[in-house]
Amino acid sequence: MRLTNKTALITGGNSGIGLATARLLSAEGARVAITGRNERTLAEAAASVGGDVLTAQLDVGDLAAIESVVGALAKRLGRLDVVFANAGIGGHTPVGSTPIALFEQILRVNLTAVFFTVQAAVPHLTAGASVVLNDSVHAVMGQPGYAAYAASKAGVRALTRNLASDLASRGVRVNQVTPGGTRTPIWSRIAPSEEARVALERRLSSYVPLGRLGEADDIAQAVLYLASDDARNVTGTEIVVDGGTTGAPYGAEVFTRR
Repeated sequence: MRLTNKTALITGGNSGIGLATARLLSAEGARVAITGRNERTLAEAAASVGGDVLTAQLDVGDLAAIESVVGALAKRLGRLDVVFANAGIGGHTPVGSTPIALFEQILRVNLTAVFFTVQAAVPHLTAGASVVLNDSVHAVMGQPGYAAYAASKAGVRALTRNLASDLASRGVRVNQVTPGGTRTPIWSRIAPSEEARVALERRLSSYVPLGRLGEADDIAQAVLYLASDDARNVTGTEIVVDGGTTGAPYGAEVFTRR
């Protein structure tokens, strides 16, 4: 097992990519702590992970709460070897009809809170620790109607490089995973029925060269690599897990079908 005797903190670990990562890191030997906004789903997530999983309710949009919650979990774990700053939100912000409060909320949760999560973790990080940030292909794709989300993720992309420089002298590595379209509960707001979900996935998959949406486990595997000693000389970079959407877009069905 690649994370035996390691500790890991995952924000937003009660669903989707965060939960899949919690399960995998635990299976690889890490003692895991997860945060989330909902106590019920936190308890369900901990049960599904199994083992000695620590939980704490945290809305990362409450910036004042981050330091105390991260500090308390780090104290219970004894130290932090791995931090996965995963918590985030989506949001449709079309030009001309977006309220300031929504735009600022998305930036606060997806960007500002990521910085303060890492800042809160720094005193507890071991030499050689791994920090992984969760980004998105929206940082570079320019999709209409998602300016705030894209801006927040572009900020995370820059933050990865800056934090890697800030923490290099301590031997702490900072990298990011960059998911493309991934099958998680976040899509339920857009496609509330099974029929709508299937139609949405079919449409989105036509833009992916490998022909399918990603699974949360696909992202978790990339986090595991970055968290492990296999990536001991990797910092300030990203692993893009998008089926070729950004690297080889013209291989997608939408461009190749006759």
